[in-house]
Amino acid sequence: MRISWHLLPTTRVPSQRDKIRFLSATPLPIMSHTVDIPQSVKDSLRKFRFARRNEGSAAIVIKINKQKLIMEEVEQFDNISIEELAEELPENSPRYVVLSYELNHPDGRKSFPLALINWAPTSSEISLLTLHASALLDFQTTADVSKVIEIREGPEALTTEVVDAKLLGGK
Repeated sequence: MRISWHLLPTTRVPSQRDKIRFLSATPLPIMSHTVDIPQSVKDSLRKFRFARRNEGSAAIVIKINKQKLIMEEVEQFDNISIEELAEELPENSPRYVVLSYELNHPDGRKSFPLALINWAPTSSEISLLTLHASALLDFQTTADVSKVIEIREGPEALTTEVVDAKLLGGK
């Protein structure tokens, strides 16, 4: 990007400070999103995020509607095991799963951290996987989840051990 410093309203040579002020006042281009996240999905995510949980794990499953290029809520689960959740997810279609997981710490504490399961089976249609990958960061930001668990091998790859290792060890 070439800046025309002579357009600055001054009669002196622009200083570095003038250049910084000019650049910071220049509007940044608006980011474009490949897939829209409707307000209804944002509301569901917010409600899910702030729900009080005393026991068990819960999940909200989101998919991308390829024709409309929007995200849609598929289903919510309460008090579901990781293995049951893995069986509920489709083997040939990517999904975002926000998981509120009952995590038992080695010192006896119990917590309910949020994690995002990026369910992207390799048997999925390539165009859907591409859309899914392009919208992942936007969805992660909207869901406000920092831990992401990548699952590509199907139901047998999503186990309690995998989730525990990711949330306890951070690997």
